[in-house]
Amino acid sequence: MRTPSSRSSSSGEQLFEEYVRARVAGLSRIAYLLTGDAHLADDLVQVTLIEVAARWERIVAGGDPEPYVRKVLHRKHISWHRRWRREAVPTGIVPERAGPDISSGVTTTVAVREALAVLAPKQRAVLVLRYFEDLTETQAASVLGVTVGTVRSQTRDALARLRKVAPALTDVVKVTR
Repeated sequence: MRTPSSRSSSSGEQLFEEYVRARVAGLSRIAYLLTGDAHLADDLVQVTLIEVAARWERIVAGGDPEPYVRKVLHRKHISWHRRWRREAVPTGIVPERAGPDISSGVTTTVAVREALAVLAPKQRAVLVLRYFEDLTETQAASVLGVTVGTVRSQTRDALARLRKVAPALTDVVKVTR
């Protein structure tokens, strides 16, 4: 026989499972943009969802869980980067550099991925939140737990760095102020 608390726990588990099914692809895309590696992205999403699952009922009771899940995802990524930033990442294949003519979607994707990889984690997180997730400065600041001014300065610095390391993207991606 089920007790009232086990019923609410069961419905909470069901809500969590529905949320995961609906959002895992989107969270994986965000994680991939942050990490630049499919396996690390999967690990990042998994660690994020494990942490969120432990607090799911409290998170849902507070309203929409999406901002909280994004915040955990971005903070986990920054935490990982701090821990592993000194480790060399071996690769089996040396990627080709994008030439000045970036016309195909695949080449643009590779160029964007390479350009994001050279940014600091917070700069990458700000660009992903602002331009890939289309969040406002205020929303991005809330997700990252920083001020709006920090989001603005990180965005400015990240875009300036991208202009230097990937000038070919300037013709493809038009960023308006």
